[in-house]
Amino acid sequence: MNVPHSDNDLATMKFGVGQPVPRGEDPTLLTGQGCYTDDINVDGQAYGYVVRSQYAHGLIRGVDAAAALRMPGVLAVYTAGDLDRAGFGSIRCVVPFKNRDGSDMHKPERPGLARDKVRFVGDPVAFVVAETAVQAKDAAEVVEVDIDPLPAVTDAAAAAAASAPRLYDDVPNNICLDYHYGDREAADSAFDQAAHVTRLTLRNNRVVVAAMEPRAAVADYDPATDRWTIRVGSQGVFGLRNMLANHVLGVPVENVHVITPNVGGSFGMKGTPYPEYFGLFHAAKQLGRPVKWTDERSGSFVSDHHGRAHDVTAEMAFDEEGRILALRTHTYGNVGSYLSSVSPQPSTLNAVKNLVSVYATPVLDVNTQCVMTNTSPVSSYRGAGRPEANYYVERLLDTAAREMGIDRLEIRRRNHIRAEQIPYQAPSGMTYDSGDFPAVFEKAVTFSDWHGFEARRAESKARGKLRGIGMSDYLEVTGPPGKEMGGLRFEDDGTVTIITGTLDYGQGHWTPFAQLLHQRTGIPFERVRLVQGDSDELIAGGGTGGSKSMMSSGGAIIEAADVMIENGRQIAAHVFETAVADIEFSEGRFTVAGTDRSATVMELADRVRSGITLPADGPQSLDVNLEHTTGPSAFPNGCHVAEVEVDPDTGVVTVVDYSMVNDFGVVVNPLLVEGQAHGGIVQGIGQALMEEVRYDGDGQLVTGSFMDYAMPRADSAPLFRYDSHPVPCTTNLVGAKGCGEAGCAGALASVMNALVDALAEFGVTHIDMPATPETVWRAIHRR
Repeated sequence: MNVPHSDNDLATMKFGVGQPVPRGEDPTLLTGQGCYTDDINVDGQAYGYVVRSQYAHGLIRGVDAAAALRMPGVLAVYTAGDLDRAGFGSIRCVVPFKNRDGSDMHKPERPGLARDKVRFVGDPVAFVVAETAVQAKDAAEVVEVDIDPLPAVTDAAAAAAASAPRLYDDVPNNICLDYHYGDREAADSAFDQAAHVTRLTLRNNRVVVAAMEPRAAVADYDPATDRWTIRVGSQGVFGLRNMLANHVLGVPVENVHVITPNVGGSFGMKGTPYPEYFGLFHAAKQLGRPVKWTDERSGSFVSDHHGRAHDVTAEMAFDEEGRILALRTHTYGNVGSYLSSVSPQPSTLNAVKNLVSVYATPVLDVNTQCVMTNTSPVSSYRGAGRPEANYYVERLLDTAAREMGIDRLEIRRRNHIRAEQIPYQAPSGMTYDSGDFPAVFEKAVTFSDWHGFEARRAESKARGKLRGIGMSDYLEVTGPPGKEMGGLRFEDDGTVTIITGTLDYGQGHWTPFAQLLHQRTGIPFERVRLVQGDSDELIAGGGTGGSKSMMSSGGAIIEAADVMIENGRQIAAHVFETAVADIEFSEGRFTVAGTDRSATVMELADRVRSGITLPADGPQSLDVNLEHTTGPSAFPNGCHVAEVEVDPDTGVVTVVDYSMVNDFGVVVNPLLVEGQAHGGIVQGIGQALMEEVRYDGDGQLVTGSFMDYAMPRADSAPLFRYDSHPVPCTTNLVGAKGCGEAGCAGALASVMNALVDALAEFGVTHIDMPATPETVWRAIHRR
């Protein structure tokens, strides 16, 4: 980063907390100088290619690789038997959920290559290795896989029926988890006594993650040290290393080295191990050379974890004044053919934590059946239960307002948790520590010019368009407690490296982390570097997910900075030949109290590097390595307002105006935070209006490319209007609440509520996502 050097930044706080500092890595990435996994090439590497099942369900009778092995450049073809004989483990679900009867959930483990049965189109069956990528692909095309097809089922509710094809003999009715949370008796009583009950059947449509960078990996094995190295896109090298060592390779964690370079998007999808890594590891050891694999986009569509995929019946009970008495959901959560490490969590625990949102809800009753189907595995996707929970509640409130004859704004006002009720103990088990939900709401009403909407509706109507406005309050539960590394290393070149275990896959961690350190210590902003993607550097690391990076790594940086300052006071006392009690630290400078004798952090670091002798019983450097314990969850919240126009002749929906007010607590870098909100909103618009994975009756993926799977583009969204109403979080050192997933949480319901409002004159009271032009056109003409 080419920034003029200055040690006087602290005086102006040009790079301090709250300043909109541009991302430091952008010049590198935008000029094509970034290093992604596919950019990495290791001397002597071979190339792998995966042979995938063309059937959604079937028995494997045999794999014939003879023709492939005779092709030019082919080094090996591996099948499940090879991996089993080599002692490889499996991919496992690690969340400890119980069924409603107290029994353990069913957790079938996933092998690296299918053994006796394939369970979805794309299931890996063989791994081909050759001298070049083209040779590996050509050979894969002649590997003959003999499969006896079986009936397939792709719909979760259908898969749970007694007559459905069964994916696993030991998973009855394909239900791997029958989950319940809440007080059923209290909920039944509330619904029985309610003055009004609103019920909706809602689809949380399955989506392809479609990260800009497809998955790729390069694996190597060193027989001299019995050590494995994998360079791979991930969301946290520390956690991935542990899973690979413990579950896949069965070796001590110190025998595995995970390196993640730049990552071109993940949104949850690259967070856990994948079966392709088994073949890479095995080939690297057997062949004695590195092996590289890069997925093609067509492979990504079938092999990457998908997102969402829930079918929900949601019910809300009200008293005669429109106040919520209870909320109940019944969900079929489609987890696909195999379980990832956290597959059941979005439709169960995450839904529970987020359903209450910003509303005083006395009783909660959540019922979910996680069902296995002959489809690509489903796992975390931006928000992972948070956006959909908010979507269900906001659609219920809009529908209830219409049914009860209450204004849409008023029904929300009557149910908001008030500022004086915080800390608020929600029936989800969460304690809201901070927030002013009514204030955020009223600010959004004014900011969006809600009351001036009818004039805009009339103007649209004059042009032959239908215009609607929709609101969505939201609240997310982010940043669960955990451990995070706080590391500071003063380098010989005069820079300072932050070492922490979150991982930047597009968020821009370097800049706000440097801002925090700069403000706390006075270390010049431009001298700060960041290391996240090397497991050998870490002593802890929770990875990036759940909108927690600033809370966890930010807290770790603050704690490490404070330890560094205390160590610096001891070193400064020795340098200035005075007592530690006489050393003061302020504005980045160690000073002997009552004198003009002082040194900045960097000057003191220079003295240490010069080789001065320090007391043996004190710190020997300013370096810090510590394990930070993160605080309880935080609760970012906000209110989004969307306006849409509908062309009644074509059914095309356009989002024409979008405004938002968010409470993200302390905002370290407002420029980056607003950008995160924009990205999340566009993903929400994509799910609401166009994105959907579809399978045919045989389990074949119908939407297998960007020719038949629609993605939002720049013209899918208007220029966003952003405002903030921050209430600092009290449970972490930064005071931040997390922002990465909030855009999705606000977008789904605000857009869909606006669409239903636009179609109200045709008697439309609900429409499911995705509201494609065909769907909207049919809804109009059906009425």
